[in-house]
Amino acid sequence: MPTYSVVDIFAGPGGLAEGFSSVPGVGGTPAFKIALSIEKEPAAHSTLRLRSFARQFGETLPASYYKLINQGGAEPDWAVLYPDEWKAAEEEAWKLELGKEDPEDKLNPRLDAIREAANGNVILIGGPPCQAYSLVGRARNQGIKDYKAEEDQKHFLYKEYIRILDRLQPAAFVMENVKGMLSSSIDGGKNRIFDQVLRDLRGEDPLGERPAATPYRLIALDPRSRRQFDFTRFEPRAHDFVVRTEDFGVPQARHRVIVVGLRADIAADLPDTVLADLMVRHNLTATVGNVLEGMPKLRSGLSRGLDSPEEWKRTVTNAMVFVAGMETGLPDKLHKAFAKRAKECLVQFRRLNDLPDREAHGIGISEDCPADLRDWLTDPELETLPNHASRGHMASDLARYFFAAVFAEIVERSPKASDFPEELAPQHENWDTGKFADRFRVQLSGGPSTTVTSHISKDGHYFIHPDPMQCRSLSVREAARLQTFPDNYLFKGNRTEQYVQVGNAVPPLLARWIGEALFTILTAERIVGEAEPADAEAVHVD
Repeated sequence: MPTYSVVDIFAGPGGLAEGFSSVPGVGGTPAFKIALSIEKEPAAHSTLRLRSFARQFGETLPASYYKLINQGGAEPDWAVLYPDEWKAAEEEAWKLELGKEDPEDKLNPRLDAIREAANGNVILIGGPPCQAYSLVGRARNQGIKDYKAEEDQKHFLYKEYIRILDRLQPAAFVMENVKGMLSSSIDGGKNRIFDQVLRDLRGEDPLGERPAATPYRLIALDPRSRRQFDFTRFEPRAHDFVVRTEDFGVPQARHRVIVVGLRADIAADLPDTVLADLMVRHNLTATVGNVLEGMPKLRSGLSRGLDSPEEWKRTVTNAMVFVAGMETGLPDKLHKAFAKRAKECLVQFRRLNDLPDREAHGIGISEDCPADLRDWLTDPELETLPNHASRGHMASDLARYFFAAVFAEIVERSPKASDFPEELAPQHENWDTGKFADRFRVQLSGGPSTTVTSHISKDGHYFIHPDPMQCRSLSVREAARLQTFPDNYLFKGNRTEQYVQVGNAVPPLLARWIGEALFTILTAERIVGEAEPADAEAVHVD
């Protein structure tokens, strides 16, 4: 069985590649090897290249890599310490803006070389930038004077994906994007972009504009879309391509469009029962508490004035006293439970002697975390967690965070703006309009988190830690755990850039499940393909 070469475009920090590269093949060989990853953002590319470098060592990362994480300090000159592995990483991870640079200069020759070296056993993965498709992005665009969707190149960056698809003619592809892509349109709403995307991915070319177009059979991953396999009557519908990551063991309710395509000549020889393997749900379910509980506790920083552990304790104590004594507006039974819990936290907090720091010291994960997920995330060689540090908050927000976290424990949901007492209402013009009802949102321990997005880089209000005693928003590492990035995955750049990388990524564990299912199908095709010549020869001899 071959190892499939993978080309990852619009790669971000490498979530898809991380999952695919972890899939075991036959006889101890990997199922997939990343041949090329492309990302334009400098910080994300730096993360991508470092992870590529780490993968060169297989399952045993070098001691100097762990030293960087465990002890901190300046990053070593990897090119001097490990010249061969660093060179391989630089050849694999490219900083390149697709659609801007002439592909004939560098990219096309590389794609041709990858396809030839792999004898056609190539997989294309990636997700074109989604800003123009997301609901937030579309609302922002509507506020731009004379904005025309048909002239926004972000709407058509998927065309670069199609161009590379035509060039590589891979055995299979995986394309990921936001749900907003399903309803995004141009020409005044007359033409849905996703309809054209599906036609392009299938290889339809009625006008003869794509001489290298290859036909593909599109597969939806949602187990509820089995209707797709009666191809005499149905094709997958647009919403069949929406994947709910919480159905695949990711502790996050992240709903994304994922289209899998098999080259038509491969799909033609496969029974529908084999294709259905792509839609098998995993029994693994995970919650916020499974991955966040047990992590080193942090204190929130103070964004204004003196920032020290002692000042933090004084500020949070005042906030707790304020919240514990206020009228919540809850029904009497719930109000009493809220006040009791708030006072319990206040008593415990006042007794704290060893105050937590703003940066992690140590590692940890909940004992209740499912074993498969714990093994995926943790690394016994780590002595501390990278990218696990808090950011600063205003004192007034600490009171809101404490209120929200206690409210969530008692009421078992995150409070809406209308649930906040007037004394805690921020000075926002839109606070009472209902437009920002979830302005302060706690991630509940007992279920999956809400979608981790790049907006987490702006502020932490939508991602409040469920522990009232910590009174803060999530760290980069906590967001990365919700995204199922392994703990030894080091994010480069400043903290804002790290948050953006995590928020824009595909959960690596989901990518692994997709890779496993895809390899099962490709392996089944190869077995059938290898068996046919023997059968034909036997018939000929007879």
